[in-house]
Amino acid sequence: MAPTDPRILAIHKASWDFAENWQSEDSIRAHTRAKAAEIGCPAIEPGAGATLRMLAAAVRAHNVVEIGTGAGVSALWLLDGMNPDGVLTSIDMEPEHQLIAKEALTQSGISPNRVRLINGRVDEVLDRMTEGAYDLVFISGRPADLEGHLNAGVKLLRKSGLLVIDNALWHEKIADPAQRDPETVAMRSAVAGFSENDAFISSLLPVGGGLLVSVKR
Repeated sequence: MAPTDPRILAIHKASWDFAENWQSEDSIRAHTRAKAAEIGCPAIEPGAGATLRMLAAAVRAHNVVEIGTGAGVSALWLLDGMNPDGVLTSIDMEPEHQLIAKEALTQSGISPNRVRLINGRVDEVLDRMTEGAYDLVFISGRPADLEGHLNAGVKLLRKSGLLVIDNALWHEKIADPAQRDPETVAMRSAVAGFSENDAFISSLLPVGGGLLVSVKR
């Protein structure tokens, strides 16, 4: 049963905040996050970003796909954890988002040959990519698009590769059965599906907006 004592809740909140900010952002990430907020573009939280970096390092990621470039905050975290010669392919339909991401990558000193920024329809781009060739697939976007992105992303992963979904707690809505809007229902369905999927070993991590992490068997 969840605690209701205000003192315990305050301690939990303090511990959560401490963990979320334990790994601080550098000035470029912070600046990019601010620019993302200006244009209404979601950006991964520091705690989730640090986890994403650790996961990329754990699988020694060389080839990574990011579905939803956003302003580039998550790309910076991924590249920081990937092999030094690894290549990130990041896809987004919004050219404005990728312009901000490109600026952030340049400011961080990321070599241009380490990043492919592709502006276009995600499903069309994914269909042209090589199946079973990627170490990590990171999905950040609207839950309405999630089912199609998951189907394509699973095919791209090698065995023991990682599939990671950002915002998996969907603004703290999926734990509340009363929340039945289409986006919450779509995310709740995706999360529930991985808990019962024998093709993956999965864990739902309460960092940032939630990370669903699944290892392909």
